[in-house]
This record gives sequence, structure tokens and C-alpha cells, in this order.
Amino acid sequence: MEKEYHAQKVEEKWVEKWKDEMYYFDWNSEKPHFIIDTPPPYPTGTFHIGNALNWCYIDFIARYKRMKGYEVMFPQGWDCHGLPTEVKVEEMYGIKKSDVPREKFRELCVKFTEENIEKMRRTMRRLGFSIDWSKEYITMYPEYYRKTQVSFVRMYNKGLIYRGEHPVIHCPRCETTIALAEIEYKSGKTKLNYIKFDDDVIIATTRPELIPACVAVAVHPEDERYRDVVGKVVRVPGTGHEVKVIADDEVDPEYGTGMVMICTFGDRQDVRWWKKHKLELRDVLTRDGRLNEKAGKYRGLTIPEAREKILEDLKREGRLLRQEEVDHNVGVCWRCKTPVEIVAEKQWFVKIDKERILEEARKIKWVPEHMFSRLESWVESMEWDWVISRQRVFATPIPVWYCKNCGETVVAKEEWLPVDPTKDMPREPCPKCRGTEFEGEDDVLDTWMDSSITPLAITGWPDDQKEYPTHLRPQGHDIIRTWAFYTILRSLALTGQIPWYEIVINGMVLGEDGRKMSKSLGNVISPEEVIEKYGADAMRQWAAIGGVMGTDVIFSWKEVVAASRFQQKFWSILRFAMPHLEGYVPEESHRKYLRDADRWILSKLNRLIAEVDGAMGEYNFSQALKAIRGFTWYEFADNYIELVKNRLYSGTEEEKIPAKYTLHKVISALIRMLAPITPFLAEETWQIFSGEGSVHLQSYPEADESLIDERAERRGELIKSIVEAVRRYKHDNGIALNAPLGKMLVFTSEEIDVRDVAGALNAQVELIREMPEIETRVAELKPKFSILGPKFRDRVRMVLQAVQKLSEEEMLKLIKDGRVTVDVGGEKIELEKDWFDVRLEKVVSGRDVDVVETENALIIIEKGE
Repeated sequence: MEKEYHAQKVEEKWVEKWKDEMYYFDWNSEKPHFIIDTPPPYPTGTFHIGNALNWCYIDFIARYKRMKGYEVMFPQGWDCHGLPTEVKVEEMYGIKKSDVPREKFRELCVKFTEENIEKMRRTMRRLGFSIDWSKEYITMYPEYYRKTQVSFVRMYNKGLIYRGEHPVIHCPRCETTIALAEIEYKSGKTKLNYIKFDDDVIIATTRPELIPACVAVAVHPEDERYRDVVGKVVRVPGTGHEVKVIADDEVDPEYGTGMVMICTFGDRQDVRWWKKHKLELRDVLTRDGRLNEKAGKYRGLTIPEAREKILEDLKREGRLLRQEEVDHNVGVCWRCKTPVEIVAEKQWFVKIDKERILEEARKIKWVPEHMFSRLESWVESMEWDWVISRQRVFATPIPVWYCKNCGETVVAKEEWLPVDPTKDMPREPCPKCRGTEFEGEDDVLDTWMDSSITPLAITGWPDDQKEYPTHLRPQGHDIIRTWAFYTILRSLALTGQIPWYEIVINGMVLGEDGRKMSKSLGNVISPEEVIEKYGADAMRQWAAIGGVMGTDVIFSWKEVVAASRFQQKFWSILRFAMPHLEGYVPEESHRKYLRDADRWILSKLNRLIAEVDGAMGEYNFSQALKAIRGFTWYEFADNYIELVKNRLYSGTEEEKIPAKYTLHKVISALIRMLAPITPFLAEETWQIFSGEGSVHLQSYPEADESLIDERAERRGELIKSIVEAVRRYKHDNGIALNAPLGKMLVFTSEEIDVRDVAGALNAQVELIREMPEIETRVAELKPKFSILGPKFRDRVRMVLQAVQKLSEEEMLKLIKDGRVTVDVGGEKIELEKDWFDVRLEKVVSGRDVDVVETENALIIIEKGE
């Protein structure tokens, strides 16, 4: 073995050597199954550090469960459809999706996606993830999106999907609807504008560009200022249409003037008022974010242009009374960050049964438990059904046509799927009029419609579903309201069952400065950067140390460096042990030779196994790795190995055997416990240590209760404390740690084996039963002339002569009481202890000794002649 552990070299070797088949899932296996509903990421081409954290957690679980005897499915999917790919392709080619034929744009998206998937696959393999690549799925391919279309057809036939005109969230930049869950909020400042409709009606609004969409003015029914105004009809500035003043108890009298302009639609509150009061629908926005013909002279202007022009006109007319700066939260598109608008359009929707979703979601085990409240809060706040249609190209086609003759909606039959209605036609005439001419639906499905059936897809649905629910969903807390919510909804709709028994929620990765990683902040770290410097296992250890479920994790180079040092330490341990273990075959009969130090570390080891096994089972990777590293570094390397070195190098065969047995047991268990977290280090050390197949096909260590021994631990801790104390004594007295020490007497109430104490300290050690009589003597009273000189001046010599005449009893009195009286030239002078440097010596049976004390032992060290 080389002295240094070369992580990158070792890791690259095993990436090449490992066979994918090692992790293939077998439906026919008699082992208990454990199916993981792995997140399918967007194929951006970059597997960022947040992905790496999430997949490290999944891989820890998958590897651990395999070693615990489970048949584990760890599939990998790719959620290809959606805005991110379309936006990127438009940027790359300098086009908009409407500039080229639909099929051509889709081809560009597929090509871009396939290249990105390959880049991300390489990173995932380099990180050592034990993925079952035979279970890979790619949502943009027909074999997957057929499943999405089947789910649409079945839910439509159950009455759970419908088409209707309804207010929806719309992104003017992407020219598509988006779901409520896809809105992000950006805080900032804006102007609150006080605008006069007439002398009695002055409203305050932050959206003057929507004045052409005004359909009512509202006041609070108990607002005394406006009792006489309710019911009044006023003319809207700039457009000339008239609206009524109405009363509603959701108006805040304290905000602005207490008069609110209701538009269709400025925000979700406008939608609620529109429904409640059955107001006119006055939709003034086009899909690309411009004002339409209903806006009169402002037609064709963009939203910012309209705001500026309308305020300019209002000011000129004397209607803009004043403006004040206010805080403002703006809803923006999650992808392009453009402010979103609410428009009324014909769209496809999924019905949401909030009560049933929450009732069933409570049956799932949430880790950590409090994350369920995030789902609960989201569901309870929902006011609209889920809009699932999108005005895009690169997505799963909605399998629907409209009869040109009678307008009937024709939904595909399952046996027709997959279909693209923009190219394919129904295989049967219109069921209503028997017409044969159709217009295909050119809207496509929300990408969450693809990813919300992942647990169904990986278990064989809809053709040959093997088992359901799956066992585990690992995901980030940021997509609880989307991926978790939609998956529960769809599983209940399609199977009547929850999708998984457990959901494990991880946090986000923050920069070293504690802020969200951002290119603009310069705090972004890539997995490739960490791998290049320290290797994948070091990064995986960082992920494990921060592995407290549900909490955000700060990236730390310091933790990565500490992880790398631990790997070197473990390598050095194995490098020390292997020459001693060469040719050794452990046998259970060797346990009869175990000495105190051996029993001590084996007891500690088995307690460790129980602790780590429990922590891994509860997904507490931080506790597991900290326990492994602490035991390995301090108990095993710094204490046990140092204790038994002499026995291994110089002992008899009978003394060596238990040390070899113990080394073998501890190293075997440690490598296997490390395997889920540091798979490369574990594989390399296992091959050197054992060579019997891959470590990842071995069983996880099990605690041997017969080796957990409190008395052995008590004795071992005593031996350890004696060795530590005497080594400290050697250091303090300038004695080399390996220098011979002579004879040591150890008095303690515990019966201990002193063989390893003697070997570790290079001393003759005798355990004594009775406490010897220890006599304390004053070896030297060294005057402090800096005190005595100024105090006694020309009488210093006489004082020193008096000190020299002190008896042993008088010197001890000075030490004990702090002062003693002497005669100096006929004058009585009281000497003080602080005037001297005192050196005591202890004597046992007339021999000069040093005494070292620990909590449970007294150590008498005979000094050399």
C-alpha cells in the first residue's frame, strides 16, 4: 500500500470497474423489496450541488438498504418537458418557438435534452450513485408520455379533468399559463397612486395600467365615509365605461383611501370579488402582455408602456392626486422571472379534493414530521383547480380533438396512445355527428403531469403494475407544494392509494456565506470542483455531516478537507494493520484469548454498530458518520492500536492472536459501515482487506450483544486513562514517548490486564492490591531573589542560612501552612511560602518516586538511579 491515499485515482478506477448490473432490481427476488421514487431532474446539463446533496441522501439509503438485505430499486428519470428547455433553446438559436415549425422546434429541444442528460449521467456516475440504469425513464420519449396520456384519459373519463374558461396565471414572456405553485414572489418598492374617478370616488392603486379593466369600485360596508357612495355609478377615466360602487367586507378601510378598484384581473382577490359579485369580465391583456382593443387608445401598449402613458394622462387631467412609495410583492414566473398576470382563458383543469388529499397524506410517514404542515398550509390556501394545459410545444400532447362539424370534444381511447393531435387524427368518426374532420388540441400538458406519475411508472403502471405503493419518496422541501402534492393527488385519482409509505424531505444547499447560491453573489460551488480537488467521497461525507433532514445545509470547504483527512487516516490504519493480518484467518475460538483492551474496543465497536445502524435507519446520516469517524480516529487509532502495537510486534503468538482477531473484526465492520457513505474508499479498502467480492454486496454489520460488556469497557477506559496520564507525564518531563520508563506500580480497585499498559509505555508494570505508604519530602526550597533581595537587602545571606537550617518538619509546615518562623540574628522573622520555588519529592519504601493520579488509579513511577 502506498503511504498516501489518492482519492481521484481510486475513484476513477472504480467508476470504470463497477458494473451496472450490480444494482439491477429484480422483481422476482425473494428479498423484501424497497422501491425508491427518485426525483427526475430537469436535464439542464449541470448536476448542481443541490442535486448532489439530494442524490447523496438517496444513495446512502439505497446502499444501506441493500446491505440490510433488501432488493432495492433506485431508478433514474429525466423530467424533460417544460419551460426551462424551451427558454434555453430559444436563447441558443436566437428564435422564438413560433418562428419555426412545431416539429422542428421539438427536435431542437430533444437534441439539447439528450446532450444534457449524457453530461449529467457522467457526473452522477462519478459521484458513485448506485442507480439502476436499467430502470431509467425519459419523459420526452413516447414510451413514457404514453403513460401520461393514459392518466389524462382515465381521469377525464372519471370526471376529474375538465375544460373550462376560468382565470389562470399567465406569463407574458413565455406566453403560457402556469400553475399557482409555479409563482415566485419578488419584493421591492412601487408607487401607490391616488386617482380621482370623480369628486366622491378616489381610489388608490399600484396597477394604474389596469384601469381599462376596472369593473367595480369597492368599499367596506361599515366605512362611514362612503355610506352614501355605495350604489353610485362612476365613469372610469381614460375609457369612458361606467362601473358601480359596491360594498364588500374584505375591503381594508385602512389601505389607501379605503376605496378599491376591482379589475379583471389585477390579483387573486379581484378573482374572488368577480365571482362573488358576478361582475363583468373585462379582460384587457393579450397573451404577449399587451393591452387589447378594450383598452381603447392604449391598445397595443406593453404593460410598462401603458402604466406610463395612463399616469401621464391622469396627471394632465388633474386626476393623479398624489403618489407614495410602498413595499410591494410581485408574483413572477418561476422560470423567466417576468411578472405574471391573471387572464381568463379556456384551459384544461384537474379537480382538487382538498379534504381527501390531506386525509390520505396523513397516512404517509413524513420525515421530518413537521414538513407535513407545509403541504397542509398549501392545500388549505388553494382556491382554484390545477390548470394543466400549457401554450407550449415541447411537452406531452393533450390527446384531444374537436369536431369541426359539431364542436364535440373527442378524447383518445387508450389503445390509440401515444398520439400527437397536431399530426394524428382520431381512428373513429365523431361520436356525436359521425363527422370525420377534426381540429387537434395544440395546447400541451403541464410538465408536472409527467412527473406526478413517477411512482406509478416505475412499478409498471398502467400495463403490468407489480406492486404499489412504493416505499420512499426523497425530495426537497421546495417542491412539496408541487411534486409531492401533485403526486398524491394523481395517485389517489388513478389507484385510490397513497403513492409511498414514507417521504423524506431534504433542505437546500447554501453558500459558505449562508446565503442562497447565486452566480451574482459568486458563492456557487459545483460538484465537479469539489471532486477535482478532494474526490467524490469527501463531498459525500460533507453531505452526510450536514445530513439532518429538512434543514438547509451550508456548503463548507472546511468539512470537505476534514473528510479528506479522515480518508487518509483510515487508509493509514489499514496500511498499519495489513502486514499483521497477512495470512490470518479469524476463528471464533480466538475469542478465548481476548485481553482487556481487545474486549474494550470490541464492546465499543458493537455499541457503535447499533448506534450507526439505528441512525441510518432513521435517515440521520450526520449522527451515523460522526459516530463512525469519532470511534475510528480516537478510540481505534489513537488508543486501541497504540495499546496493542507492542503485542503485535513483540508479543508471543498467543498474545498476537486476539489482537489480530480484534483488528480484523473492527476493520471489517468499519469498512462496511462506511460503504453507503464513502463507496469508493470502502471498495478499495475492502479489496485490500478481503478481496471477497464487492463490499457493496456484503451484509451490513450487526451488533453482537455477547461482545457488549460494561465491565470490559470500564477496564478498557481505565487502561486508556493510565496510558494517557503517563504519556502526559513523559511529555511534561521531556522523556521520549518510546523511551523506557523503569518500574511502575498501579494501585486501583479494578482488576486489569497490564500487558498492554507495559507495552504502550515501555515500562515494567505491577498491579498492587494495597495502597502503599507514600512519604512526601521537600527536595528543594529555591529562594526567589527578586523578592528576598529588596526585602532583606544586606541580611539576605543570614536569611538563607536560617532556611538551610530548617528541619524536614519545618519545611513541610512552610508548604502546608504557607509560613514558618525562623531566627535571623536574634530577630524572629516569618518566612512565606511564596518567597520560594518549592520542589517536592515522594518516597515509597525509601525509593524516590513520582506519583501520577487519574480518576480511578494511582500510578507510582520509580525514578532511575
